[in-house]
Amino acid sequence: MTTHASRFLAKPDEFATGPLVALTGSQRFLKRASLKTLAELVLGGEEAEPMVFAGKDTVLSDVLDELSMISMFGEQRLVIVEEADDFVKNYRKQLEKYLEKPAKKSVLVLDVKTWNKSTKLAKAVLKVGLTIVCDDLKGRELQSWMSQLTKEKFGKNIARESASLIEELVGNNLGLIEQELNKLSSYIGERDRIEQEDVRALVGGWKVETTWKMIDTLRDGRLGESLELLDNLLDAGEHPLKLLGGINFVYRKYVLATEWARQGTPLGESLRNAKVFPQAIDPSGRYLRRIGRPNAEKILTRLMAADGDLKGRSTIPDRMRMERLLVELSGLISADASV
Repeated sequence: MTTHASRFLAKPDEFATGPLVALTGSQRFLKRASLKTLAELVLGGEEAEPMVFAGKDTVLSDVLDELSMISMFGEQRLVIVEEADDFVKNYRKQLEKYLEKPAKKSVLVLDVKTWNKSTKLAKAVLKVGLTIVCDDLKGRELQSWMSQLTKEKFGKNIARESASLIEELVGNNLGLIEQELNKLSSYIGERDRIEQEDVRALVGGWKVETTWKMIDTLRDGRLGESLELLDNLLDAGEHPLKLLGGINFVYRKYVLATEWARQGTPLGESLRNAKVFPQAIDPSGRYLRRIGRPNAEKILTRLMAADGDLKGRSTIPDRMRMERLLVELSGLISADASV
């Protein structure tokens, strides 16, 4: 059987380990959590601990001896080979043979970065063991994981938009996300749910707060101040793509609101439907009216163009490209003009 670590960690009792577990992928946070859960499944509450081998310095005979050893503390043994890519490469045929007649009361865990599904070993594990994929989570899967973690570990709920904002600010490093969720859960006190305002206030430090101020001043028609804040952020080492992520988070809501308003929904209602911060609805409405519908309808095109340019499509220096985007979004030029 094959499953993603997020599903395994959510309901581990639904998965049988079999004699061999392949722990694949590069997301260390998920691997550590999966190894802890595997130890609980295999060893239960017994005093025994897993036997851990360093893959680069390990020979197969030592691992097989450990697997066949009778435990003094419990009926099952858990043997883990860390960084096992070379180990698997060197002993693939022997491991295939081992699975034909594995130790009955032992579970072998191979911690690897890559796992070729087309090999006989991988196919054998698919039949008699368990493959846990520890790859990055993105989008809805990441937000679902955040929601589950927030509820089960910290006793709180998190709004979908709040989870989306955390992804924009932190990325998909699950260890860092857990730290931020921990801080946020303490920050909101007796309240039940983490809101966007909480994330905006707490996550990311002064650089993120400065990013919000840059976006707010741009919205409010203070382009010069917004450009100055952009310079401060870039001088402090903030990556342009990260800054663009913050701009995207706000301005894509304007894209949605503009489309709904074009279809006849009042602008204020459109902004609310697009999940704009309640306190930002009035200034956001003034912004969209100021730049006019032609400019508002071109926001998405400009965001996508900046993203492509920052990812290598253009030779324009990143600082100049970000400055250009702010000028485009300011509404000070017509929709069909170029900078």
